[in-house]
Amino acid sequence: MEKIKTCVIGSYPVEVDALGFMKDYFDQKESHSWNKYIRTAVDDMIKAGIDIISDGQTRDPFIQLFARRFKGCRVRNRIEVVDKIEYNGPITVEDQKYVRSIIPKNRMVKGVLTGPFTLSKSCVDLYYKDEKKMAFDFANALKQEAELLEKHVDMISIDEPFFSNEMPEYSRELIEVITEGLGCPTVLHACGDVSSIIPGLLEMPVNVLSHEFKASPQLFDGFKEYSFSQSICLGSVRSDDPKVEGADEIVMHINKAIDIFGDKVIQVSPDCGQRLLPRKNAYQKLRNLVKAGEIVNGG
Repeated sequence: MEKIKTCVIGSYPVEVDALGFMKDYFDQKESHSWNKYIRTAVDDMIKAGIDIISDGQTRDPFIQLFARRFKGCRVRNRIEVVDKIEYNGPITVEDQKYVRSIIPKNRMVKGVLTGPFTLSKSCVDLYYKDEKKMAFDFANALKQEAELLEKHVDMISIDEPFFSNEMPEYSRELIEVITEGLGCPTVLHACGDVSSIIPGLLEMPVNVLSHEFKASPQLFDGFKEYSFSQSICLGSVRSDDPKVEGADEIVMHINKAIDIFGDKVIQVSPDCGQRLLPRKNAYQKLRNLVKAGEIVNGG
């Protein structure tokens, strides 16, 4: 059995000097200081021993991160779609190139895209009056980002938290717009209790399914009812609770998954992004996740 890798979902709690950014803006200074925040997140992941690292999504919350850069969107109190959504150049690519430049050679990089359905459900539509068309335009824009991103990362994850609330009948086609033709492995992350949409998730054209198995242990029973081709990224520590799980508890959780899914379990991670946790708790959860992974892998 291939060794199980530890990874993060995306976000990591890093305190940003917002006043400093505002001062640079009003002083008309070109600010290149995001790298120090990305480095803080990446250094914690490296120190914890995580195999598959992200940029910590430090630049912006995951919705604004993409909407702010697409043509057709404007960010006010909420994101408003005021014209046709189109790609307007790289969004996360430089951040991932920077991550690649500062990590050890034996670590991997995960690029993260906010999913097109989640983007469409998070916006005020003042242009399309057609949610499906808007979602597919988001998907086409994200596809262009993915094609640039895949040259600099080891895998690309599409985050669709809204799937746990609503999964439209065109979900598979929406995700396929992004993943078709990509040369790197792809992941679909949908947090929350996805028990009711498991059949739809199993149709997704991705290599790995990533879900909250720690906060929603009923997913074990849900998924074991089906045969499926995808591998699993197993949510193994909670992202909604600052309580730090011990390594032994995480080992039991991972072994339960292996008993059910066997070698389909290829990655273990937090349930979701860790942005809302205190940094010291987020770090310790990652550290214990790595310890548990070492035990399960016989290290």
